[in-house]
Amino acid sequence: MRIVVPRETAPGERRVALVPESCKKLIQIGYDIAIQAGAGSAAGFPDQSYTDVNVSVKPDPVSLIADADVVLKVTAPTADEIACMKPGTIYIGSLMPLRHLAEVRTLAARKVTAFATDAIPRTTRAQSMDTLSSMANLGGYKGVLLAAVELNRYFPMLTTAAGMVFPAKVFVIGAGVAGLQAIATARRLGANVVATDVRPEVKEQIESVGAKYVGIELQESAAAGGGYARELSDEDRKRQAELLAAECANSDVVITTALIGGVFAPKLISADTVRRMKPGSVIVDLGADGGGNCELSKPGQTVEAGGVKIIAPLNLPSTVPYHASLLFSRNLTSFITAFTKDKQFHLDFTDDIQQGAVITYDGDVKHQRTREALQK
Repeated sequence: MRIVVPRETAPGERRVALVPESCKKLIQIGYDIAIQAGAGSAAGFPDQSYTDVNVSVKPDPVSLIADADVVLKVTAPTADEIACMKPGTIYIGSLMPLRHLAEVRTLAARKVTAFATDAIPRTTRAQSMDTLSSMANLGGYKGVLLAAVELNRYFPMLTTAAGMVFPAKVFVIGAGVAGLQAIATARRLGANVVATDVRPEVKEQIESVGAKYVGIELQESAAAGGGYARELSDEDRKRQAELLAAECANSDVVITTALIGGVFAPKLISADTVRRMKPGSVIVDLGADGGGNCELSKPGQTVEAGGVKIIAPLNLPSTVPYHASLLFSRNLTSFITAFTKDKQFHLDFTDDIQQGAVITYDGDVKHQRTREALQK
């Protein structure tokens, strides 16, 4: 089977779906691999590093994709890329189907078998394949670094000849993969960290990486399974808003990481809450890709309101493209290897991982939440 890797075309995207070390492993188990010229250059993987491991480098993306049995990408395929895929082609990569309904329709119409690695179940067996977690880890790390650069004070406590400088107070909202990494990074920089999550069962995880847990006692569970959260009831939302407002007012940095079902960002920080924050404080809205957790956030921009700087970065993993590509590539390689037999990728929708990750197959949309969204 031939695996192909087109060059990413989304604005600002610097990652590549497959790096040379992974190509070498996949070739050893029987795959033929071709990559578009320049696909890995922005991530630090020149064409020569691919040819050194016997990967074909092709200049033309149209003929490259048309000749593919399996297409690997970091971002959702474009309509033009899908049009090049022959029926029966297998697509594997990040898709975020609820954000890309038009692309899902086109994949189904083209009879492409599409697997979204961001929909892979969060189980022990699937951990090595989970691109969503890998990229969230990088986002949590980089978000804290952005805050440290923009904050008008030090993160750590320092004792100097001029006296003591007290540490910054950082408040992290959401304790998924991105939130826990944000906590750990802020602690490594010396900040005092407080964190919250609507799932009280993560209290121990928050404390294990060095933060103080704060939270409300929910009247209804907010756990949606698989490590995700669902929307709160009206009463719980009101009480949570009061807690968030108080903690934000007392913080120098607020890092928000909340996504409903790993897809859409709930509005957690109101304009009124921002007005209560100290001038010079910083909000880093890591929910910007899902619309933003702060009412005043403008995804992809940095704005200021009442002396508070609100940073809403998009696609943070792409700002560390070398390691982002390395981890993404290892995730895809783990997924492919798990289902390879006799040098072929085998479809098996009785397997819980394939069953959870498949979005389209043989002209149909198989993913329930996506199918429901398309019917609205």
